[in-house]
Amino acid sequence: MALQLKQSLSLSQQLIMTPQLQQAIKLLQLSRLELLETISQELETNPLLDDQPGDEGDNEGDLHDEIKDALIQNTPEVRIEEDLSRPDQDMDWESYLSEYNTGWADTPHENKELPVFENINASKTNLHSHLLWQLSLSDLSGGQQEIGVQIIGNIDDDGYLKATIEELGQLTGYAADEILSTLSVIQNFDPTGVGARDTQECLLIQARFQNLAGTVVEKIIQHHLENLENKRYDKIARSLSISMEDVLAAVSIISRFEPKPGRLYNDDETIYVSPDIYVFKVGDDYEIVLNEDGMPKLKINNYYKEILSNKNSLEKNTKEYIQEKLKSAAWLIKSIHQRQRTIYKVTESIVQFQRNFFEKGVTHLKPLVLRDVAEHIQMHESTISRVTTNKYVHTPQGVFELKYFFNSAINSMEGDSIASESVKEHIKNLIKSEKKNNPYSDQEIAEMLKDSNIDVARRTVAKYRETMGILPSRKRRVPS
Repeated sequence: MALQLKQSLSLSQQLIMTPQLQQAIKLLQLSRLELLETISQELETNPLLDDQPGDEGDNEGDLHDEIKDALIQNTPEVRIEEDLSRPDQDMDWESYLSEYNTGWADTPHENKELPVFENINASKTNLHSHLLWQLSLSDLSGGQQEIGVQIIGNIDDDGYLKATIEELGQLTGYAADEILSTLSVIQNFDPTGVGARDTQECLLIQARFQNLAGTVVEKIIQHHLENLENKRYDKIARSLSISMEDVLAAVSIISRFEPKPGRLYNDDETIYVSPDIYVFKVGDDYEIVLNEDGMPKLKINNYYKEILSNKNSLEKNTKEYIQEKLKSAAWLIKSIHQRQRTIYKVTESIVQFQRNFFEKGVTHLKPLVLRDVAEHIQMHESTISRVTTNKYVHTPQGVFELKYFFNSAINSMEGDSIASESVKEHIKNLIKSEKKNNPYSDQEIAEMLKDSNIDVARRTVAKYRETMGILPSRKRRVPS
């Protein structure tokens, strides 16, 4: 059979992701802080964009019809309407000059460009730099200093040594005795317990630092750490032939030890959540307000408005450049407005579905999936997923991520459905109300939930309890 080349025509449809569409999707899934950073970068790179201060007037008015046309038609003649924002009030120059000419203005000073005080960040000492500083102040020899640097370099953020003595010997070329001698010096550094190879050694270092060597505290750490973890205090008392009061006194001391000494010098910064949207109760209804605080009000720069109005004096390359930047600026403004509208519509739909939550709290949260909201506001599920990612809403019940309101369903005794987060809240409330010396088991919690018309198995209770970081009943028990 002979091979031959043929040409044929076929019609097909395919989705093409234009750069503008990619930008709109990217803006949709950005958090509030990331959006502000993106706008700041666009303001620096696009000369046609300008940040206008003023009130939050009509958001749609910022995007004029002429700019919308520029997105559709690639016409070089684009007329920009004059800015309708309120003009700034005239400055009282006489008051300003009279204040400037006071005595403090005549004080001699050096004209230096100093950084803004608010932009100066205080540096925080981390664990490794703190240990290296103490090593430099110690009276160790040069070889021990070298060993100490390697030991500190292998200490993790919790303060534990993650390298073995053999590995340190291969790194430094020194004998095990010298490495152990240097390690014992580092284990006396601040914070107490640093350089330990496991939890038991960490607690022993802290006990001996408090002159508790040979006491009940040291014996419990050395021989009964597992019983201590499982709160089997009766076994510890029988094994050491001491009273329960002595065991509880020793446990009280051990509980004040730090199992992760390195976290005292953790340099992780606290991240504060800024809500993207607020939900307030006004009368019998709920008011939804977008968080526009600090959000730049974008417009077209007045200087380029004048240039575009005098189109005959523009060169071809200049006109094309301005036209391209104009379309980019217009599309950014349109995408930001579309993002805000979508967040508003999604939140409005969530408020309708989860009204009982806003009225009564987490225990009344209903099962909800992305498809329910997508069908309600006639959008795609992927759009809802992007909108609810890294977006936070301030409600009368607290601040929550929008994804928090989407939960799987758990069947109730009456055949209805209840949200999994609501079940977790019920479990948390039951554990809070239990007696400390007789906590509820997972089976008892499951039976108590059935009394509240929630049908869950014991293993489901155990799974939810573990996801909330709650210990099992034997570890929650406190002897009376």
